[in-house]
Amino acid sequence: MYPTRPRSALRTAVVWEVVRAALEQRAAELDQPVLDVLDTGGGTGNFAVPVARLGHRVTVVDPSPDALFALERRAAEAGVTDLVRAVQGDTQTLPEVITPATVDAVLCHGVLEVVDDPAEALGNLTGTLRKGGLVSLLAANRNGAVLARALAGHFNEARAVLDAPDGRWGAHDPMPRRFSVEELGDLARAAGLRVDAVHGVRVFADLVPGVLVDTEPGAMEALLKLEQAAAEQPAFHAVATQLHLLAALV
Repeated sequence: MYPTRPRSALRTAVVWEVVRAALEQRAAELDQPVLDVLDTGGGTGNFAVPVARLGHRVTVVDPSPDALFALERRAAEAGVTDLVRAVQGDTQTLPEVITPATVDAVLCHGVLEVVDDPAEALGNLTGTLRKGGLVSLLAANRNGAVLARALAGHFNEARAVLDAPDGRWGAHDPMPRRFSVEELGDLARAAGLRVDAVHGVRVFADLVPGVLVDTEPGAMEALLKLEQAAAEQPAFHAVATQLHLLAALV
């Protein structure tokens, strides 16, 4: 099952399926059915609770007390309270709240765009991992934003995204930072990670009019399958809204 309601699953299905399969494979490799998973910036548990429902122990580190309160309520509703731990903090405080080399997998979704220093953040994340541990990185795609601004008729903003070091289209851009595939991969490798797979996320979901998905019979399921089929093809990485890297600590 997907970790969110069907309409929202258009934006999360690709990453969820990759994470679920990677955790299953890692558990089999270790001959260890229960993994220790860290979800940094995990908020209300969009991924943490479904991962816990797979039977794994999940620690969510997030700076928002309101989000962590919602996480605990969501975990209780799902019956996985004993597998989910909420910790207030961020990537800078990880060394203080997570014992080094005790984690089997890290989820870092939508975090590198907003931290002050992405390299430092990744370094702190990898410090929590056991050797061979998994990292799921999800970040905003610079080139996807170029396409989105151009299709919206904002051509100067599209050009700005293309040229700006941080991938922003201007002072009013709500996204603090975006990455190209190469930039995200370089960050991961510099942190001691081996990049095993790259996926384009939301290749079509943000471009297709919502009315088509909501009203056409079978359209949502067909679009989900299309997203999954295109995700691993490099030709579509450039136009995806987000980039997903699956990596491991070497």
